[in-house]
Amino acid sequence: MTYDPDANAAYIYLVPDNQSGDVVRTVPVDGGDHPWMVNLDVGSDGRLVGIEVLDARSLLPEALVE
Repeated sequence: MTYDPDANAAYIYLVPDNQSGDVVRTVPVDGGDHPWMVNLDVGSDGRLVGIEVLDARSLLPEALVE
């Protein structure tokens, strides 16, 4: 996982970077009643390769963003 404190954004890698292929689609997650700002990245092989979390400090445990 990487965290950018200036953007308050985290990226969770689900496969090693060199195995993910190019991200061909980003799917926003509907948080329903929650104002989530999460996007799922899908690779060229159709697999989920990463999760982008915006406003990460309010959505992720503090230990992850430290």
